[in-house]
Amino acid sequence: MFLIGSFTVFCIFFLNVALGAFADTRFLGDVGEMVVLFCASVLFVVAILKKEAVRKESKES
Repeated sequence: MFLIGSFTVFCIFFLNVALGAFADTRFLGDVGEMVVLFCASVLFVVAILKKEAVRKESKES
C-alpha cells in the first residue's frame, strides 16, 4: 500500500516537472514540488522498512 502511494505521489511530481519542461505550465511551485518529492521519499522508505520487518519476522519463525 505504501509502495503504491509512493509511486502515485512520484508520478504527480514527474507530471509537474514534465509539464513545466515541455508545456511551460506547472500546477505546483518550488515548495510544492519539494513537499511532494519528500512525501514520495517518506512513503518509499516506510514501504521498504515494512517489507524488511516482514522478511526478518519470517526468517525468525
